[in-house]
Amino acid sequence: MMTIENLSKKFGKKQVLQEVSYSFTTGVYGLLGPNGAGKTTLLRCILKLYHTKPGTIRMEEPEGTAAIGYLPQKSGVFPGLTVEEQLMYFADVKKMPKQDWEEEVTRVLELVNLSEVRKVKGRKLSGGMIRRVGIAQALLNHPPLIIFDEPTTGLDPEERMRFKHIVRELRKESIVLLSTHIVEDVEAVCDEILILNQGRLLAHGSQEDISRIAAGKVYELTEEQKQPEDYVEKETEVDGTTIYRVLTGRAVPEAAEVRANIEDGYICALRDI
Repeated sequence: MMTIENLSKKFGKKQVLQEVSYSFTTGVYGLLGPNGAGKTTLLRCILKLYHTKPGTIRMEEPEGTAAIGYLPQKSGVFPGLTVEEQLMYFADVKKMPKQDWEEEVTRVLELVNLSEVRKVKGRKLSGGMIRRVGIAQALLNHPPLIIFDEPTTGLDPEERMRFKHIVRELRKESIVLLSTHIVEDVEAVCDEILILNQGRLLAHGSQEDISRIAAGKVYELTEEQKQPEDYVEKETEVDGTTIYRVLTGRAVPEAAEVRANIEDGYICALRDI
């Protein structure tokens, strides 16, 4: 279990996080928010890369495990080391018993579909392979907390599906915190969603809870029905007529409501619709 209580963070005069509180248990949590919302700062506070007030972040750490697996938003590899050697390096950093290295490296390589390139040096890897090496090192030693920052960047559709399967399995044994801009990834794997903006936790809850924020606020309108205050999510053309999918706080009795989804709830929370 991990608990964050009244976490605030400033850089100079700029308030980046403001009294964020939340409790995490085993499962998958999606962290959504626009650029500058404070997502990366929150992750770095959890990782103890930034100083925080004592007691604001508490985690129960099972004995004999590395506390955190972390995939940063931008990750690389050592060009002169093979994939296998990269992971053995991280196994050493995580203080794993040396006799366990080979078995554990083999396990994570199979998970991310890199077994066939374990002897290939980092300089010869594609961007997608480098990203998967990063995912593999985060999984080493079964950490009770795993943080993925924009994990599917650079992955092809097949590997994105594989990653989602990995995360679904991780929910059984770890707290998984997934920070992303891709709502589709959150819909696919997350048990709970947290929406962060301007350093504040605006909303949190299940996928159904987040979708419910937009209930009664989603319509498909014609140009004549649309008003300037309506937020246009997307537009399509049907039989030569442009149809707008909009979010609005006003009643539109002449139009049928559309069932709200997570993205609708997310935008309504951000824009206070």
